[in-house]
Amino acid sequence: MTNRLGDAISPYLRSHADNPVDWYPWGEEAFAAARERDVPVLVSIGYSTCHWCHVMARESFSDPALAAYLNERFVAIKVDREEHPEVDSAYLAAAGAFTQNLGWPLNVFVTPSGQAFHAGTYSPPVPVDGHPAFSQVLAAVDDAWTTRRAEVERSAAGLAEMLAEGQQRLRGRGAVPLEEGDAAPVSASQLTAVVAELGQYEDAQHGGFGGAPKFPVAPVLRFLLEVAADSGDAATEAGALATRTLHAMAESPLRDPVEGGFFRYATKRDWSEPHYERMLYDNALLLDALTGAWASAPHELWARDAALGVAGFLTDVMQLPSGGFASAQDSESTVDGHRVEGGYYALDAEARARQTPPALDEKVLTGWNGLAIGALAQAALVFDRPELALAAQHAADHLLEAHVTSAAGEPPRLLRASIDGRASTAVATLEDYGMLAEGLLRLAATTGSARYATAGRMLVDAVLTEHPTGPVFAVPGGGDPILGAQGLASELDPSEGAYPSGNSAAASAALLLHALTADARYRAAALRAVAPLAADAVAQPIAFGATLDLLTRLSRPAEQLVLVTPSPADPLDRAAAPDAHADARPDDLAARVRTWRGAVVARATDEQAHLLAAAGFELFADRTTRAGLPTAYLCRDFVCRLPVTDPAALARD
Repeated sequence: MTNRLGDAISPYLRSHADNPVDWYPWGEEAFAAARERDVPVLVSIGYSTCHWCHVMARESFSDPALAAYLNERFVAIKVDREEHPEVDSAYLAAAGAFTQNLGWPLNVFVTPSGQAFHAGTYSPPVPVDGHPAFSQVLAAVDDAWTTRRAEVERSAAGLAEMLAEGQQRLRGRGAVPLEEGDAAPVSASQLTAVVAELGQYEDAQHGGFGGAPKFPVAPVLRFLLEVAADSGDAATEAGALATRTLHAMAESPLRDPVEGGFFRYATKRDWSEPHYERMLYDNALLLDALTGAWASAPHELWARDAALGVAGFLTDVMQLPSGGFASAQDSESTVDGHRVEGGYYALDAEARARQTPPALDEKVLTGWNGLAIGALAQAALVFDRPELALAAQHAADHLLEAHVTSAAGEPPRLLRASIDGRASTAVATLEDYGMLAEGLLRLAATTGSARYATAGRMLVDAVLTEHPTGPVFAVPGGGDPILGAQGLASELDPSEGAYPSGNSAAASAALLLHALTADARYRAAALRAVAPLAADAVAQPIAFGATLDLLTRLSRPAEQLVLVTPSPADPLDRAAAPDAHADARPDDLAARVRTWRGAVVARATDEQAHLLAAAGFELFADRTTRAGLPTAYLCRDFVCRLPVTDPAALARD
């Protein structure tokens, strides 16, 4: 039996390399083998920090007898959902026709042409409480394939057609012409109602939303904090709800008090008994939310401490020597010779030092790294911690060097994933372009770097294409080629429970780019991307936090605040006038800028502002210091107040 997973990019696939199952990686070779043998395909999807994925691997995929049956009657494909999110999205959509309990491991049985006809999640090795053993599932699927082939193929074709029609409806909803300057399709009263509805979901006793299991839903928290930047009752309520939720999580077992990171979710309503995997996207988004919570209420010292704890976890634990961030840390570890879930996290710092920490999934995922870059850049700005900006720069430099490819006359292409310098064959998605672009633009706003700003704009431009009804976002070269050939592409999936969808990520980057360039085309693209989803977002706020965040930002004038500081002076000039401006209080002005809410906040030296303006970032045009002092410019829709050097003069209307 050929070992096809031994040198896979994905640690999850490599963990299955020694199974007796004759696994194929995702690709045309597996489907060709299924067509040649005239057998169905098992597409088994999971990820490296998925507890039940590893349980099923030990119980079923390591069983020689079960593996022999599987190898004889099926072609088996193992997929890392983090490496191939489009594949995961397509088969999750199909699996919804067979089970309401969607999750991972996801085991989908498909025809040799890729059309699903049965699906399920974890199956035990023996029947338990009415749940059939996995061997029974395989036998039932094999029986259906061999005795009722026509019915199976007809059902699979019908489901594939229904899913394709759903994708077409999404495309059609996005084809509505929009004029430049059109307002967002939500009203203030609708946003107020959404905040009130989220308040009804709140667990008043333990914090968070709903019962068990309980997830952080970070995109929703970022939406609430965006609403809180306005004035009025809804803003007050939104800010209080976000703050209560973050405080509850920060003080709960969901957060590791030693290393600072958050676990993926809690199995109990009171945030206890977490599943101990720690995901890059969760921690990046929660760092962002905690930073925003402290900026709006600097007296909330717990928010600062929790934010800096998460930042420390990202830089100390998750950042690799290359500069990129690992995608996740495992829930299981070996403690005193015994492999246990969560045992490492029950130890204090001293005891942990004597143990081997849980393994990292060292896949560097482009989009998730973009989230971390942006969150660290923002934290560096707000907390005045330049070491966090340096960590973000280290990651950005690695991604720009190792994950961006280009050919003459073509837009830049991104890699989806790499590990140890080896590139995955997985196709980059819209989330990769959008998340990395926004991370680079946020880093540019913190550091004043025209290079990062230009790179971020390049990535937005790469996915921005013209359509008869206006600009739209699309991945250069298209999505996953296997799904595309099978008619199963799902690149328009708008779901975003745990982190922003590709659609929202691209739109958010474009909206930030509009704030930096004044190019109305970018705002129009962002509006066109989220307008078709407005009704769904208002009706299902827990599932559309990032879309609601965007709709909130689109519903009000763009506000920008720029702090310009003197460029480093020539050493001779400093020596000649060492006491110049000794009475100035630049730190007060900088602190006021750092905690300004609801605006795009950027800072640059005189020289950097000149370079940014020359590169087409209109926000920085004519932004210079006055009298050699740090100078702030407050603008709304690019109409600016007079520059100020006095913190007291920088006040809201």
